[in-house]
Amino acid sequence: MLNVVILAAGMGKRMQSALPKVLHPIAGKPMLMHVVEAARQLEPSRIVVVAGHGAEQLQQYLAGQTDIHVVLQQPQQGTGHAVMQAEPALLGEHPDDTTLVLYGDVPLVQSDTLKALLAARQDGLAILTEFLDDPTGYGRIVRNAQGTISRIVEHKDATDAEHQIREVNTGIMAAPTVRLRDWLSRIDNKNAQGEYYLTDVVGLAVADGVAVNAAHPSFPWETLGVNSRVQQAQLERAWQAEQARRLLEQGVSIMDPSRFDVRGSLQCGRDVYIDVGCVFEGDVVLGDGVRVGPHCVLKNVQLGAGTVVHAFSHLDQSRTAELASIGPYARLRPGAVLERGAAVGNFVEVKNSTLGADTKASHLSYLGDAQIGERVNIGAGTITCNYDGVNKYRTIIEDDAFIGSDSQLVAPVRVGRGATIGAGTTLTRDAPDAELTLSRTPQSTISNWKRPVKK
Repeated sequence: MLNVVILAAGMGKRMQSALPKVLHPIAGKPMLMHVVEAARQLEPSRIVVVAGHGAEQLQQYLAGQTDIHVVLQQPQQGTGHAVMQAEPALLGEHPDDTTLVLYGDVPLVQSDTLKALLAARQDGLAILTEFLDDPTGYGRIVRNAQGTISRIVEHKDATDAEHQIREVNTGIMAAPTVRLRDWLSRIDNKNAQGEYYLTDVVGLAVADGVAVNAAHPSFPWETLGVNSRVQQAQLERAWQAEQARRLLEQGVSIMDPSRFDVRGSLQCGRDVYIDVGCVFEGDVVLGDGVRVGPHCVLKNVQLGAGTVVHAFSHLDQSRTAELASIGPYARLRPGAVLERGAAVGNFVEVKNSTLGADTKASHLSYLGDAQIGERVNIGAGTITCNYDGVNKYRTIIEDDAFIGSDSQLVAPVRVGRGATIGAGTTLTRDAPDAELTLSRTPQSTISNWKRPVKK
């Protein structure tokens, strides 16, 4: 049986924010949820989050997450004290039952590293350690003459000799639940901080003859914590660099990994090309040969093979079939669907509409709540007038229609197959198949007219 305890009670004073520190995002997701999702991959019996500062906001955020139990730490008296608050919620009485302690402000620890830590626990205690060139501020791992871990000393309590130790404690620990309950009852706060240190558990384990083993993270950024906006920004870039590395190894072309952001999941087919400054949010799927131009934003989007998204385009909850073309400066809003070979150009906005195969709207148009057939040409300045101030209505344009520039299609209205709508038309009634429909007033010239003169 596995318990996971996530410590999330800290104030985060250096963040200079009313938002609890663990709710600040990395890659578009609260730090706490990165930790929760890594924990869920271990299939624990229970996840306990220890809240303190901003507990009400934290509880509000976690409402509905039925697998998470929130406990309060008031006041905050150290990491050991925090785990003491979680202890009544821990499950398991068997010697093999384990409690894993994680931190809500150390968001990027990977599940594979946690699995290695659990494997290292065996019949003893396991801690995640790392070797740092500059270990200032970290608790040091003190080993005996045989090389086994004997205790952890906090930086402020360490001697000059102990300050030279490069192996440090990350704070992440896997302990036998039954013994952890006993050790928590025995730690005290006789130290420079006057706090109950969870690290004192290590010394108690050694005194009880329990083996203390170490595991190490796969990547150095896994154990980096966030205490300030500076550290948050640094960790953001470290994580984005890792996302770029993984995609590059899969064969994706990323023009500049330092100008690339994934805030969700990004799945790419073969020979995908991504230019600089692009942001991918939610769940994005790019088919084979998709090309995304510079400074585009794609959120919950699926693009068919060979689709090209030109510069400065924004796509949200939309999808395309193969060989579609979008932009530059185009916007696909929720419900936009482009079928094979369809194209929308610069300053075209599409919302809750389908454009059939090989249909083109090349520039300066708004297409909302429309069903548009195949091989339709939408002229510049065309608008579907889909909203009367209260209700939305649909426009239907059938195959092979031609919509002249600067036309307004006042929904609900249907344009028949092969119909032509003359430029400048305001269409308020259905247009028949294969006919020209227009609504222009006769052109006239007013003789002897003079422009007003500025007084």
